[in-house]
Amino acid sequence: MTKNVGVLTAGGDTPGLNAALRGLGKSAMYKYDLQLIGFYDGFRGLLNDRCIILDDSSLSGILTIGGTILGTSRDKPHKMEVGGKLQDMRDAMVDTYHKHHLDALVCMGGGGTQKNAYGLMEKGLNIITLPKTIDNDIANTDVTLGFDTALGIATDAVDRLHSTAHSHHRIILVEIMGHNAGWLALGAGVSGGADVILIPEIPYDTQNIAEAILERSRSGKHFSIVAVSEGAMSKNDRKREQKLIDEKQGAKDKKEKGKAKKVLEEFYAHQSNRTIRLSRDLEQLTGLESRVTILGYVQRGGIPSARDRLLGSMIGGSTAALIVEGKSGVMVSVKGQTTKPVKLETVVNKRRVVPADHLWVKTARRVGTCLGD
Repeated sequence: MTKNVGVLTAGGDTPGLNAALRGLGKSAMYKYDLQLIGFYDGFRGLLNDRCIILDDSSLSGILTIGGTILGTSRDKPHKMEVGGKLQDMRDAMVDTYHKHHLDALVCMGGGGTQKNAYGLMEKGLNIITLPKTIDNDIANTDVTLGFDTALGIATDAVDRLHSTAHSHHRIILVEIMGHNAGWLALGAGVSGGADVILIPEIPYDTQNIAEAILERSRSGKHFSIVAVSEGAMSKNDRKREQKLIDEKQGAKDKKEKGKAKKVLEEFYAHQSNRTIRLSRDLEQLTGLESRVTILGYVQRGGIPSARDRLLGSMIGGSTAALIVEGKSGVMVSVKGQTTKPVKLETVVNKRRVVPADHLWVKTARRVGTCLGD
């Protein structure tokens, strides 16, 4: 008997999503007796029942295309804007699930999507998730879909900035995405030969960075490349952040909590231009001209790498197999050279960050890269 399977892509777009959709869809058609129904624009499409049958023609030619043919959004099922106010729309999504007689719903996304999917699982739906984010920060998986492509783009940017830094004897800071995990900046920094790498997991001292740059200058190297993760913070800012978090958690009443929350939000808003402020500080401390390049969304656009196409095909096909086996409530995790279903509850509300003793960190230190500490 044919099983009906729904699928959606949510959160930020990443390279390789179409490869995963194709891997799931082709496996459903040629290996298993599954019918795949795609919902447009993430959980919003599930709510509004905007869908399409993903057949052979709709999946043809998408392997090399970036983004997602289904579209995406950052809507949260339990807190979705409908009619001008935030509402819990999970019950309406459950209705759509049953309307199509779905046997499972596949949700492809990052940390937020894993959490949102878990909320639907609590409503009784059979859920399977796939880990995708260029940040590579989802717990309980070795790697996430989209990371390899973004790493290649960021590394290429660092490579290209070397020539202009060298020509003009400048400090060039390149801000790399990654949210609150340093995988992208660390990987691109080591691969691209950055002289300084700053990541969220290692709070930095601006004076130490300046001294490392001046030491290069004294040895005849009159330029420096600084790879900065967007979540990197100075030691003083990290202490300030923790103090504000503690004050928010320790607030005793609603008014006090609201005030503490506002102060913390203002702190984070001020942090949004930290790379530019760091650039100015380094100019003052070193006497060298500096420039900032912020890569932004270019890191998650374009053609997916061969590795991400392979990964997407692999986890998509594995998902189809798990559905046939009757598995649900799991994320398709990548473990070494294979895939493994892990309980969704072991993934939600967790973040995979760079360990202090990770080989990439050790490698950076061994080749003389300054990590700001």
